[in-house]
Amino acid sequence: MADWAARVLAVLPQTQCRRCGFCDCQAYAHAIVDGSAGINQCPPGGAQGIERLAALTAKAVVALNPENGSEGPRSVAFIDEAGCIGCTLCIKVCPTDAIIGSNKLMHTVIEAYCTGCELCLPACPVDCIELENASGAATGWNAWSAAQAALAQQRYQFHLQRSELIPAGGDAATPDRGSVIAAAVQRARAQREANTGSV
Repeated sequence: MADWAARVLAVLPQTQCRRCGFCDCQAYAHAIVDGSAGINQCPPGGAQGIERLAALTAKAVVALNPENGSEGPRSVAFIDEAGCIGCTLCIKVCPTDAIIGSNKLMHTVIEAYCTGCELCLPACPVDCIELENASGAATGWNAWSAAQAALAQQRYQFHLQRSELIPAGGDAATPDRGSVIAAAVQRARAQREANTGSV
């Protein structure tokens, strides 16, 4: 079963986006193999991904499950430097460590490492992250290459290994971290309103 799961994993795009309903691509691959998930739950793979999974598993080709999202172009996250408050919340949720920066300092995205997973969007308390189309009209596997998938998987494995080295709680040892972030959000909103009013 592990060998089958590895073969299924190899045809997934490795975005680690969780839109399939599982914590990562590997968990989804195992669920396909044990029959608890369909082959049509990966929006980044799109129709071509479903065809690849159908050929591998000898299952019928079906349409992408709309509950998991829709197929679209490959996207890349960008951070508005003026709006970033340096809270590090996006860094923590990025599965490929594509976001760099430090506490209270502006963050930025390493475009080559970003899978467009969208996990950073809800994590950002000041909505300073946007997704931009990185593949034009191309969608699914036409917007993604085997080399990009391999790099994303390598980056994700590195992320998991690095996470194991961080003590429980990480830098959340600061007792008032929540209030510090809340105060920073308030300052950012006030500054945004002031800038809007001055235009």
